[in-house]
Amino acid sequence: MPSHTPTIEAFPYFNVVPLLLNANCLSLKPAFAVASEAKEKWGGKVRALVRGSGPDQVWPLLEDFFSLHKWVPTIDTCYGVEGVSGEPGCVRYCSGTRSSADGSEDVFTDWAMEKLLVTDPINKSFTYEIVDCNNVGFKSLAATMKLTEVRDAEEEDGCGMSWYFTVNQIEGWTEKDLTEFYSAALRVMAERIQAALSSKGQ
Repeated sequence: MPSHTPTIEAFPYFNVVPLLLNANCLSLKPAFAVASEAKEKWGGKVRALVRGSGPDQVWPLLEDFFSLHKWVPTIDTCYGVEGVSGEPGCVRYCSGTRSSADGSEDVFTDWAMEKLLVTDPINKSFTYEIVDCNNVGFKSLAATMKLTEVRDAEEEDGCGMSWYFTVNQIEGWTEKDLTEFYSAALRVMAERIQAALSSKGQ
């Protein structure tokens, strides 16, 4: 169990993520559909703000389901392995490299595959799940990203990014630590999106 709040660098694969894919991966059932592995689930919501841009500007960046590596620094690679990006049923492969914790020169690749379930361009939201083909220890993950307009006298106008998740318990973590990790990761993601839109003058 972590003795301190984990940072995004401490858990390389976000939203939970080898260059050679097992051909059987795509035929496997989603992990959360396997009843034999049903356990008490964790769940939560984290939120971040993209300042200066609204949902209409942010949505085109996120609806490209195969572009997660552009927004999450710990993901080196993200590409489609099935379907068309942004269409329900498409599957993406995500991976990130990390150094060995023992100080050696060994480098490890954490990877996972995720399937887009539902997308709603009108309400700016989409839902996806991790499939049972990963090496990061997830037995299930279902998540929804939703964008909302933010106009608040106490908060700078912009786009609110809300990420809801449910996941089976993960060994070595607590629900609080995992939620704090996801919160930190979403803030970094929002900052990257904000920078990209600012550079385009949006």
